[in-house]
Amino acid sequence: MSLPFTVLILLIFSSYFISLAHSKFARLAISPKTLIKNTPDGSTQKVDESGLQMFYFNQTLDHFTFRPESYMTFQQRYAINSTHWGGAKANAPILAFLGEETSLDSDLSGIGFLRDNGPRLKALLVYIEHRYYGKTMPFGSAEETLKNASTLGYLNAAQALADYAAILLHVKEKYSTKHSPIIVIGGSYGGMLAAWFRLKYPHIALGALASSAPLLYFEDTLPKFGYYYIVTKVFKETSERCYNTIRKSWKEIDRVAAKPNGLLILSKKFKTCAPLNGSFKIKDFLDSVYAESVQYNRGPSYWVTKVCNAINTNTYPPNSKHDLLDQIFAGVVALIGNRTCYDTNMFAQPTNNNIAWRWQSCSEIVMPVGYDKQDTMFPTTPFNMTSYISGCESYYGVPPRQHWITTYFGIQDVKLILQKFGSNIIFSNGLSDPYSVGGILEDISDTIVAITTKNGSHCQDIGLKSKDDPEWLVMQREKEIKILDSWISTYQKDLRDLNISN
Repeated sequence: MSLPFTVLILLIFSSYFISLAHSKFARLAISPKTLIKNTPDGSTQKVDESGLQMFYFNQTLDHFTFRPESYMTFQQRYAINSTHWGGAKANAPILAFLGEETSLDSDLSGIGFLRDNGPRLKALLVYIEHRYYGKTMPFGSAEETLKNASTLGYLNAAQALADYAAILLHVKEKYSTKHSPIIVIGGSYGGMLAAWFRLKYPHIALGALASSAPLLYFEDTLPKFGYYYIVTKVFKETSERCYNTIRKSWKEIDRVAAKPNGLLILSKKFKTCAPLNGSFKIKDFLDSVYAESVQYNRGPSYWVTKVCNAINTNTYPPNSKHDLLDQIFAGVVALIGNRTCYDTNMFAQPTNNNIAWRWQSCSEIVMPVGYDKQDTMFPTTPFNMTSYISGCESYYGVPPRQHWITTYFGIQDVKLILQKFGSNIIFSNGLSDPYSVGGILEDISDTIVAITTKNGSHCQDIGLKSKDDPEWLVMQREKEIKILDSWISTYQKDLRDLNISN
């Protein structure tokens, strides 16, 4: 007899991460969904939904086989805003946002790049929800769609790209605009999808803007400690004192945990909602706090500064009843807010989106993020692929295909290959984003360009505009839009020269 869906998910999320304790991977989300409600840096800009229309497309379940069940269809959600579109006669462009591991609603509220720049380009705006996320559930309910490997097996990047291709061709037909150029845009995992879409479907997309896309963070192409090296670097540059306090705290946690009632002491000190059954839980929680702080470190408050100010301010004299771990807890409170208790699983709640993403992480998006013996403020915990595979196989019954992404999309010798093969891709990265270590940081050709900013955080350029935006961010966005405009203008000139019209 199979376990009920809710029980199965709780089992997976309660013990899955323990089995992968030495195979840590961080979140690949565009925005900090866990902390966003508790900080002033969240999406406070009211979204103008005037002109935005929601649609559902009758999508094919399996684009790549011809078995009878492959012809099943499901309803895929997408949205269009045609308010400022220049029209089919002018071959006006289409800006298409390729959804990542979240709902369409989250993208509409957090992504400002299309809305802010669409009028300037006279573009039709299209936002597509990724299969298995939000309301796009191929098997009807989330419970049925996410229940096991048999239903989750249709969730992968190649299927998602084929979905986007089908919808974009449908949109062009719907608006009778055969020759309107399409620019695909995405961030993080969605940024990888945007780049891959341009390479796999060049007849559909004229170009791509791939924001914070860690395309190179697979297999052994990069040092596995790279992500946490950047996290450490940002903390150390913000405050050496704060960095040292955090670095010392791990041994202090172990020392307290080893006491007869140590886990109870730690539970009380960190006000955990449930009693700790091991020091790993609180360490993993703190790891996520620090990683999240850096990954989304942006104005006006700058999270790393906020955490470090609290840690540095709450110092206590020797023999005080307070200690180093009280300083660490002060940093948690500064970032997340004052709560009656703190859920150590708050970064890995079994939400539908998290369940779907864990499947992707356990099937093909295998990013070997770990702590190595390098200069990080974290304890040495190298990535362990054997443990990773074992944990995934234990719960899903299938092992990860850790080589599939590099086989299917290719990342080896990326500069050599793409300068002869690809064109019209912008890779944008903020060098303070931990995932920038897996990004393309140098121009590959005249039309495959890298735009980097020293202080940028994860996907900051495609987020909402703010009056507090630093000048470098304003200039970065301006540079990106000018490049997109040049691609569109060149394409439209080619149409005129060839006397091609809709």
